[in-house]
Amino acid sequence: MKYLFRAIDGLIFAAVACSAGIFHLFPAYRFLIPPAVLLFVIGNVFPSPLNFSLKRMRLRVCAEGADLLTAFLIGAGITSAAHIAAAVYVFSRVPGGIPAFLLSCLTGCLVLTVPFWNGIARVYLTSLQLGIRYRVIGVLCGWIPIANLIALYKIITVCSEEVVFENGKELLNERRHADAVCQTRYPLLLVHGVFFRDTKYFNYWGRIPNELEKNGATIYYGNHQSALSVADSAAELAATIRRIVTETGCGKLNIIAHSKGGLDCRYAISECGAEPYVASLTTINTPHRGCLFADYLLRRVPEKVRNTIAGTYNTTLKRFGDTNPDFLSAVYDLRSESCARLNTQIRDSRAVYSQSVGSRLNKATGGKFPLNFTYHIAKHFDGPNDGLVSEASCGWGARFTFLTTEGNRGISHGDMVDLNRENIKGFDVREFYVQLVSELKNKGF
Repeated sequence: MKYLFRAIDGLIFAAVACSAGIFHLFPAYRFLIPPAVLLFVIGNVFPSPLNFSLKRMRLRVCAEGADLLTAFLIGAGITSAAHIAAAVYVFSRVPGGIPAFLLSCLTGCLVLTVPFWNGIARVYLTSLQLGIRYRVIGVLCGWIPIANLIALYKIITVCSEEVVFENGKELLNERRHADAVCQTRYPLLLVHGVFFRDTKYFNYWGRIPNELEKNGATIYYGNHQSALSVADSAAELAATIRRIVTETGCGKLNIIAHSKGGLDCRYAISECGAEPYVASLTTINTPHRGCLFADYLLRRVPEKVRNTIAGTYNTTLKRFGDTNPDFLSAVYDLRSESCARLNTQIRDSRAVYSQSVGSRLNKATGGKFPLNFTYHIAKHFDGPNDGLVSEASCGWGARFTFLTTEGNRGISHGDMVDLNRENIKGFDVREFYVQLVSELKNKGF
């Protein structure tokens, strides 16, 4: 049905473009212009009545943009064919009709620019999955024959898939709203990894918190400094955990920690007195056994360069909220030898349910920069990895879940916290966390 309305719109756009030409070539048919223009306006404002069933306005506008671009392609094809046929007729039977024919071609092109720019504006302003890459490709290929058609087809496909996927998620959440599948006994505490902060304007966890909250979850954030030693980060987190439990009276927390945050939380539970306030700890792509490539890089990079990088980072992050960042201490604690030492020191509590999750990139090209670069280094030293952490390093606790996708893509270190807000074929990161938290609820946590 969707394609039927797109075809109808395309026919309407072609009719208007061609009727503009008829006005120049065949004045007797001017009466066709007013009704065609009316349909043209309606087609540009309301491309398809099916879009009114979509749950969110953003998705509706994006779907309308894809409809308009598809209709533009259809209309352009029909208009081109009609003008080719008209050219044969004009050149052979209408003396002096060439100027009128050329004017008809120009008018038809101008008419078709309306649905094109209408559609482009809608998808560029509303689509999340186009990202910078497809937007730039669209601009660069816009004036290159054939390439522009390929780029436009790709833009239409990405936007159409986004609308279907996102609307499906809205419908799923609507159906299970009353079940509150993520309403756990104890609230969630999300703990970020190294070199990031929880901020109001850019959530480290992407679209995940919103999805969990739609399904009944109560969420807090670690909000500790971006770069400290494991021990210092753990002390900050332990204080945050006690404060949340004291202020809310919730008793305990379910912690979900990404990357180095998992090490920080293990240390906080074992060494900083947070154990009584933690019901469960789930680590996501945490280097429990460290990273051999970190050992190698730290040995190879000259001390002066290390200190320069650290100084620049520490100075910069103070402006973003860190009080006393320590770049080098954070990095040194990610070495394999440092993690081996931590694992002998940390006592994993039997009172805290612990589990871990890991993922793997299948090829370097599956990750965004810089993970597509570090993937090769990590693979050389540590084997299969997510761009930073190896499969062998991230397993820990009573249960280990390992994730990847079919094909070349895989799932990167950043994908596991929805860093790029990307819908990955074969892996719905938001639904993964909904199911993870739902399992915690079913276990009584």
